[in-house]
Amino acid sequence: MVQDGDKAPDFELATDDGGTLKLSKLKGKPVVLYFYPKDDTSGCTAEAKDFTCLAADFRKAGVEVIGVSPDSVASHQKFRKKYDLGIRLGADPDKAVAMAYGVWTQKSMWGRIFMGVERATFLIDKAGRIAKSWRKVRVPGHAEAVLAAVRGLTK
Repeated sequence: MVQDGDKAPDFELATDDGGTLKLSKLKGKPVVLYFYPKDDTSGCTAEAKDFTCLAADFRKAGVEVIGVSPDSVASHQKFRKKYDLGIRLGADPDKAVAMAYGVWTQKSMWGRIFMGVERATFLIDKAGRIAKSWRKVRVPGHAEAVLAAVRGLTK
């Protein structure tokens, strides 16, 4: 599991815009990397919409926001279109990136135990290190808290 101050694990993912994204190619630019369980579910939709509402503020701060889930590129494309999302979405169907960041974890719901993505966000600084992380994220107010941390980082 990565901790604040650690070098962010590099990755390359297919994205909803038909391209690929390699974290190391963004070095020199802060990145908000947020992990969410599933496209088009209530909490994940609210989180994506919250980051979209603040997308212009993140761009103004020079920060790239990337949402990652195990869903496919096609699923991400439908999700983005349905809600007019203004952030990039990375497809991690083999969960390799989620595992590298320690967010592919055992979860339980209604007495059922299963593996899934723990909602988490990582603020990666210009040098490629994790400046701040949020685990077991509660969606309301989260995007605003991340933006506040970004503003503190980019001052």
